[in-house]
Amino acid sequence: MRKTILALVLGLGACAAPASNRPYAPPAATYAPPPAPYAPPTASYAAPRQDYAPATPEHHDRCGADQLQWLVGRSRTEIPIPLEPGRRRVLCATCPMTRENNEFRQTILYDAASGKVTSVACD
Repeated sequence: MRKTILALVLGLGACAAPASNRPYAPPAATYAPPPAPYAPPTASYAAPRQDYAPATPEHHDRCGADQLQWLVGRSRTEIPIPLEPGRRRVLCATCPMTRENNEFRQTILYDAASGKVTSVACD
């Protein structure tokens, strides 16, 4: 019985299709060539513009206080909610405050009696 099963298995194996002699290649639709290496620009850099004047020490707006100058004279309830609360502080003008200088922080001062914004600065 075992010899019969063995002969049957070997006979079926002989009927199988022969293996292809071609090497395996991935389908062309899924193959993408690697990206080209980065090449630095070949043109030389232009000289800096002469009509550009850097910001003076009196006017450096690193915190975005210039964009909020429209608040001066308005009610403190019109102050928009900041995207980064750690970079803005809102204080009454007579309230005690720390004096460490942080040029990336907005300081908005308002009058405690009227509730009107008196100044917006980077401090």
